[in-house]
Amino acid sequence: MLLTKQKKNHNANATRLLISINVLGSAGPIRFVVNEEELVATVIDTALKSYAREGRLPVLGNDIRTFALYCPHVGSDALRPWDTIGSHGARNFMLCKKPQASDADGAGNETTTISRRGGGSWKAWFNKSLNLKISTH
Repeated sequence: MLLTKQKKNHNANATRLLISINVLGSAGPIRFVVNEEELVATVIDTALKSYAREGRLPVLGNDIRTFALYCPHVGSDALRPWDTIGSHGARNFMLCKKPQASDADGAGNETTTISRRGGGSWKAWFNKSLNLKISTH
């Protein structure tokens, strides 16, 4: 018990952030408070648990290795799992399933498959939505 209290007091000076995580294909964002020193992998784990606890659809599972967390304001690359969540200066993120590589095809080349239900990337969705809004006159 004493060890737990010491651990809580050690993090008392850390800044806490209210973050929003949008899940591709879900109705709305997940919001929760995190310590700015939390690792991205821990935040993904917390988001998946919160998502499942709320009974949201589509069902995502709980394997954090199959998900990537993106920060649309920072760039188009996924955040590294060992980065701290506060190091990016953002509070809005997007959680997407990573594309799954299938076995090698007959020619010895690896092919990547993306399922139609919730497996696409947010970058493809974003680019598609931009193309719909741009009119050519």
